[in-house]
Amino acid sequence: MDLVGLAEIRAMLGGISRQRANIIANKKGFPDPVAQLVMGKVWRRRDVEKWIAANRPDLGE
Repeated sequence: MDLVGLAEIRAMLGGISRQRANIIANKKGFPDPVAQLVMGKVWRRRDVEKWIAANRPDLGE
């Protein structure tokens, strides 16, 4: 399973700030994390990529 944390999601979203990434990750419709670790939440990369393709198509190009 290919997992990503908030730092990877920030990069996937074009290098946005940690604060902005937290806001996006907590919005309704963003994929649910698969686990909560000491270092933070983790998501399946494919779920985040699917969300980006649907909600931020300009980043998928």
